[in-house]
Amino acid sequence: MTARDPIADLRRIAFLLERANEATYRVRAFRSAATALGALPARELAERARTGKLTELPGVGDVTARCVAESLAGEEPVYLRRLLATEGTDLDAAASALRTALRGDCHTHSDWSDGGSPIEEMALAAVELGHEYVVLTDHSPRLKVARGLTADRLRRQLDHVAKLNEALPEGFRILTGIEVDILADGSLDQDEELLARLDVVVGSVHSGLNDERAKMTRRMLAAVANPHLDILGHCTGRMVSSRPAGVKGPGDRAHRARTRAESDFDADAVFAACAEHGVAVEINSRPERQDPPKRLIRRALEAGCHFAVNTDAHAPGQLDWQRFGCERAALCGVPADRVVNTWDADRLVGWARGHAAR
Repeated sequence: MTARDPIADLRRIAFLLERANEATYRVRAFRSAATALGALPARELAERARTGKLTELPGVGDVTARCVAESLAGEEPVYLRRLLATEGTDLDAAASALRTALRGDCHTHSDWSDGGSPIEEMALAAVELGHEYVVLTDHSPRLKVARGLTADRLRRQLDHVAKLNEALPEGFRILTGIEVDILADGSLDQDEELLARLDVVVGSVHSGLNDERAKMTRRMLAAVANPHLDILGHCTGRMVSSRPAGVKGPGDRAHRARTRAESDFDADAVFAACAEHGVAVEINSRPERQDPPKRLIRRALEAGCHFAVNTDAHAPGQLDWQRFGCERAALCGVPADRVVNTWDADRLVGWARGHAAR
């Protein structure tokens, strides 16, 4: 294949990132690489790409080097292709396609903790939406404001879910789970024996959200390395609005907080750890969260992470909020095969079980 112009491709990526209002430092990375590599003779550029020595040059990182190698091989760089794929396209159609591919929801709450409806109602609403499964992830003990489940209450819930599954329509399952608090030292707020019994474990930070960067990073890295953790929930903890539009009355007590800035942590390190340990990054669909922001979804995608497009629903109608997460995922070019809840229940549970063996 005829080689493309790698410098032009790097500059095109920088332009598209600027147009999308991405962070300045990301734009600068591609522009700096284009400047550094543009000064090289074409033969030296090709030789460095062939021998993997592009990153020895100042201003050239792994991502930009990969783009150059793809260009020189005559391929449109994947990074550029991903940006172009969502540029000027019908995002509603792209989001709809991803929503159609989803088979379930991995983050939901019931009235056993801070949800407003019984498990049965949540499950039947999921059936009506066309789900094949829903993961029940009520809160863990330390989150007392959300009536987090003690070990004994969680055991009772597991027995209750087993009975419900016998009565639900054939082909649909409630999968057992928890949204477990990530504690200050990075440990998970539930007995290990119980975490091992659950189908899917979502871990989220709910306290100390203003911890300084190094401390929060250590905390999250410790949680991601825990073999029981499957999905990292709403990773920045931000709130972009005081409450979701249309939500009234009881049943959503945990989501009436004022707007809140993002927690500060080393996203590159955390996402690299997620990719290494096979932990999916949640794309939280709640309108007042929109977490992670799009720039971090892109970074997690670049890091090689899998994702889970979840509603964090606290009421049956909120189970239809997946479309919001799908729109943001589609905007960032997240492919369906990187989203764990496009998998059937058996594959999802098998994937989660595999973490315990790592």
